[in-house]
Amino acid sequence: MRKWEENVRKVTPYTPGEQPKLESMIKLNTNENPYPPAPGVEKVLRSFDVNRLRMYPDPLVNDLRSAIAKRYGMTVDQTFVGVGSDDVIAMLFMTFFNSKKPILFPDITYSFYDVWADMLRIPYEQIPLDEQFQLNPQDYCRDNGGIIFPNPNAPTGELLPLSAVEQIVQANPDVVVIVDEAYIDFGGESAIGLIEKYDNVIVVQTFSKSRSLAGSRIGYCFGNPTLIKYLNDVKYSFNSYTMDALTIALGTAAINDEDYFAQTTAKIIQTREWTKTQLKRLGFVFGDSMSNFIFATHPKIDNIALFEALREEHIFVRHFNHPKRIAPYLRISIGTQEEMEKLITFLENYLNV
Repeated sequence: MRKWEENVRKVTPYTPGEQPKLESMIKLNTNENPYPPAPGVEKVLRSFDVNRLRMYPDPLVNDLRSAIAKRYGMTVDQTFVGVGSDDVIAMLFMTFFNSKKPILFPDITYSFYDVWADMLRIPYEQIPLDEQFQLNPQDYCRDNGGIIFPNPNAPTGELLPLSAVEQIVQANPDVVVIVDEAYIDFGGESAIGLIEKYDNVIVVQTFSKSRSLAGSRIGYCFGNPTLIKYLNDVKYSFNSYTMDALTIALGTAAINDEDYFAQTTAKIIQTREWTKTQLKRLGFVFGDSMSNFIFATHPKIDNIALFEALREEHIFVRHFNHPKRIAPYLRISIGTQEEMEKLITFLENYLNV
């Protein structure tokens, strides 16, 4: 090892989902929305004044923050935005997880959490889900330096009822509790209402899933004004201009089109429930996902072989081999109804049904 390498911060990075470049494929591996963004987004793209790009964007992101706050009945000083929810959560880790006590999150969850914790030298403890991949709130009633968990969980899709979320928040008044709601628009009740009741809760959401803007990278969170001030202090110490002017305009157009949002999420939910019925018919086993994906296994086949067979047919799903107990499962994003029908037809042929 060269001498300077002794001072390199070495981490095991997060592995993002594969982004194949094929003209014809069914892409069900990264939980993207199968429908295009709201019509107003395209209108902004066509009319955007390119001269604006020579100037720095608004560091406060007031247009977008105001639109998000209005949509959810919050105030602007309760609202923070970042370049995707990953950026938001990374800022949250840097801002609020600075205790010598371990932060807590599930052992089967979004695999970026332990990456951030390792990179930032934050002690952590991964709390095992039960045999049904359910989170038990009682497991989080212990001494800790902070808590984060997705709801619905990823990659399982399991939803924790709001009463259970509140139980965790209420039991941990001395630390910040982060509820990562990347998939909440596909089922369940948001914890946003808890912000007025508790001063230690932050709720994170994203434009990547339900608003079809994964390519623009917009995430946001809500918390009481004091939490948001601390979060902004870290952001402005790190990078004042994190969101570009075009993205701000696109996000504002998307959040203002509530009708289109409702239509597309309803279609995805309908297709998800249809897909559940078909997968059960074919013998697959899975929980009652409330997200835009299904985490499934088949007890009579080699699911890794199935993963490869799907890939050969340019049908892409996601496989995780860590921890070991989820290795037999495949995470299948919900595409259009037509795409899911093609998936089911392939599975019927594969299983000789």
